Amino acid sequence: MPITRGAARPITYYGTPVLHRRCADVTAFDEPLAALIDDMFASMYAAEGVGLAANQIGVDLRVFVYDCPDDDGVRHVGHVVNPVLQEASALAGTATDTEGCLSVPGPRAEVPRAAVATVTGFDRNGAPITVTGTGFFARCLQHECDHLDGTVYVDRLPAQRRERLLREAGLLGS
Repeated sequence: MPITRGAARPITYYGTPVLHRRCADVTAFDEPLAALIDDMFASMYAAEGVGLAANQIGVDLRVFVYDCPDDDGVRHVGHVVNPVLQEASALAGTATDTEGCLSVPGPRAEVPRAAVATVTGFDRNGAPITVTGTGFFARCLQHECDHLDGTVYVDRLPAQRRERLLREAGLLGS
């Protein structure tokens, strides 16, 4: 686990209200935001994830962090504040692969996603940034943007499949 300055916080699970609504825009690029980002990295590493949205630790702000390889094995580490997922180009195509989530611990399911993803936003200091990913990293960028819009990956599945996965994760009664 990489060394971080932050403190790991508990992961929020599917069903927690903050996971099911659009998160609030960040308006202050200040020390509390920097501390939140540090805590998010610590939380992601402690949970052995490759990405984490602020609402996954109960914070209603549009921020996510990542430490994720692409399909070529190149490691991408960073964060995006107030991310906007750009519309995917039809030329890039889609890829269906298995996906999991720290907020739905355990099960995985196949979810189609754009093969290439571009996210614009800001860094912790308010400077504009653009992040583009392919393969697994593209999936991660889309997954984290979904979180900040109130969508968990299982919400993209047919109802019966979603209920089965949530039961398997211990998040629904039998």
